[in-house]
Amino acid sequence: MAGTRPHGPAGYRVCSSHPRNHYLRMEKLIYRVQAANSLLCVGLDPVGDDAQVARRLAEVIDQTSEYAAAFKPNLAFFLSRENGVQLLRETVQRIPESIPVILDGKFGDIANTADQYAKFAYDVVGADGVTVNPYMGDDAIVPFARPGKLVFVLAKTSNKPIHSLQDVALTRGGSLSDCAASVARKLDEQHGGIGLVVGATNAEAVARLRRLTPEQWFLVPGVGAQGGDLATTLRAGLRPDGSGLLINTSRALWQAENAAAAARELVEQINQLRPVAV
Repeated sequence: MAGTRPHGPAGYRVCSSHPRNHYLRMEKLIYRVQAANSLLCVGLDPVGDDAQVARRLAEVIDQTSEYAAAFKPNLAFFLSRENGVQLLRETVQRIPESIPVILDGKFGDIANTADQYAKFAYDVVGADGVTVNPYMGDDAIVPFARPGKLVFVLAKTSNKPIHSLQDVALTRGGSLSDCAASVARKLDEQHGGIGLVVGATNAEAVARLRRLTPEQWFLVPGVGAQGGDLATTLRAGLRPDGSGLLINTSRALWQAENAAAAARELVEQINQLRPVAV
């Protein structure tokens, strides 16, 4: 992969040993969304042999950076490779410094274990944010809530299992996914930078969680290959300011003959639909 350029808005990432915590709460993400006029999150789920993957990662990053509000490398697709951690670090370093990187690891452990995962994500990989499984409660979330970092808590995911814990009704009302969203909202008030993962495959859930958490940012997988409808998702989840959603797409860009054209088209579709909800 190409070498990195110096730190700066137009440059590439510096070594991850130099923390970049000067962005408070969601400011880095908000600035990028405004600067690029984009809600597109480019998912990086690399498939293929190592040589193909390294080449394609470079192509997708370089071709879509102009249109990306964020990048989301999926940790599993890197750890399944012998050189996975190094490839992941090189991938993050290639992404322009001004664009947030959300490491999709769905981390979900507590106490000192969660601290170690946070060190890996932020200090080793150099990510700006993570996805977190909240099943063990706030102990699994707070270690990732460093100043300037983004934490997206799994609330309603895009898969459709036969037996879903997320949909279990609680005696006090609502579902387990509603409870996860409420916990994330409270922790965001204390620590900042905490949003939700909300899948596009259930528009009713998107709308319900938006009512429960009117200010949170949602990271939204499931549009396209998994069957989520873009227009319906935007109507259900956008905040009144036409923001608050990161629409993730992975396969459509990875498989595109021209990733830049595909990303541009998707951003244009999103922007055309954004006024529907404002």
